[in-house]
Amino acid sequence: MFELRKFVVPEFIFGVGARHKVGLYARNLNAKRVLVVTDPGVIAAGWLAELTSDLDEAGISHVLFSQVTPNPRDHEVMAGAEFYRAAGCDVIVALGGGSVIDCAKGISVVIANGGDILDYEGVDAIPLPGPPLICIPTTAGPAADISQFAIINAVSRRTKVAIISKIVVPDVALVDPQTTVTMSPSLTAFSGLDALTHAIEAYVSSASSPLSDVHALAAVRSVRANLRQAVALPDDLQAREQMMLASLQAGMAFSNASLGATHAMAHSLGGYLDLAHGECNALLLPAVVDFNFHASEDRFIQIGEAMGLEMKQGTPQEKLRRIMDDIHDLRAAVGVEGGLAERGVSRAVVADLADHALNDSCIYTNPRRVTASDLRGIYAEAL
Repeated sequence: MFELRKFVVPEFIFGVGARHKVGLYARNLNAKRVLVVTDPGVIAAGWLAELTSDLDEAGISHVLFSQVTPNPRDHEVMAGAEFYRAAGCDVIVALGGGSVIDCAKGISVVIANGGDILDYEGVDAIPLPGPPLICIPTTAGPAADISQFAIINAVSRRTKVAIISKIVVPDVALVDPQTTVTMSPSLTAFSGLDALTHAIEAYVSSASSPLSDVHALAAVRSVRANLRQAVALPDDLQAREQMMLASLQAGMAFSNASLGATHAMAHSLGGYLDLAHGECNALLLPAVVDFNFHASEDRFIQIGEAMGLEMKQGTPQEKLRRIMDDIHDLRAAVGVEGGLAERGVSRAVVADLADHALNDSCIYTNPRRVTASDLRGIYAEAL
């Protein structure tokens, strides 16, 4: 029997040229003065100049907030909200990767609800919807442009917090693969492995459903087939398009099925050491698959089949090894080498990382119940 399930996605336009619809959608939202949220890297890539030209052509006033860093800080969100108020804005446009979009979501939450952005940590803790939000992603992987998640770095606590609510789902996402051609090979790799992690964790999540499953498996297939090409040939627009589609599908899956231990641990790790989120996921994923496999064996076998692996023959342990080896091979092929130790993680911090991860909202839908001791073991395996 099909259980009742909610499935939330924003309106989105997908395809080359979608980004140029920003003026039309801002007008449809009755925008008078737009806050554009972006970062220095996106500005340097030339995408901001295009965006402001499109807004000018539509006759819409705009101001710029670009003080956003990777792993957006709580104080950056608060500064952006103050800037929005002072400038008299009424609509937000986020142009960038997951960090920019999450910061823009946080600004929207604070504008409508007041207080500090960290007041809204957890699930469904936001009372009021914020101003309209248009997202134009420039990376293929995070899927912040369509998700119910916003991840903010709580600086004083040295961890990241998950804010999960349909209120942070953007009003519209303009998903244009062409914006990803300026991604560096390393960012392409980390973002693509982030999408793979989203898809795998959504598929084995305790909150998965047929509605999320179809998108999760499609994303696994697409990342497996296209990530190497996107990293090796950055101008291959077909590979870029397929990776952006994988990001979109994985985003629809995890936004509605939630995630698991990989993300809970990555949030802790990224906040503690300020590492890139996709890199954290890539380094942790094999160890978490190893931990979870026997709790959801049939589903992991289906993931292995979506990866193109032989999963009909062999013992369960041999099938697990094939999946883990394939993830390791994909990581190596796109330039992600080594483990956590090479990134400065020592056994001395593992206990603190595990304690933070155990309190992350993503841990609750992991397919296997997790203890702090389990998390310490997984971190140690990933060293």
